[in-house]
Amino acid sequence: MKLNDMLAPPPVHLPADPAAVSDPAAATTAFAHPDSPLVWATRAESLLAAAPAGGDDDAKLTAYAFARTGYHRSLDRLRANGWKGWGPVPYSHEPNRAVLRSIAALARAAQLIGEDAEYDRCRQMLSDADPESVARLLDGAN
Repeated sequence: MKLNDMLAPPPVHLPADPAAVSDPAAATTAFAHPDSPLVWATRAESLLAAAPAGGDDDAKLTAYAFARTGYHRSLDRLRANGWKGWGPVPYSHEPNRAVLRSIAALARAAQLIGEDAEYDRCRQMLSDADPESVARLLDGAN
């Protein structure tokens, strides 16, 4: 254990995402749970999978918009559960994954539209939250 770990806040363990019991890719789920990071991460990831670097610009921008929404919903969810803007958000805790996926989706979408500084910022945010999430959500996705 590193000495500075003693100064870190305790890990955030979010409650289950309300959309986890539905199909997060369905529009009806987005209407029922617009505050769900899982909804927006799923929708962004779907478009990112279909939008290669040289692909449809509208799909890239829509993926970015979905990812940006998921990112902001994730920050809201984290803050509502005691996160102060920094500290561990373990990937190993299943309900945290939607938040981490949203951050990763924003990183990937930013990279697709050439917003490299945003990609770097989101990658660092993932690394700060849980270094394992970078390998699982970014390095394997590119």
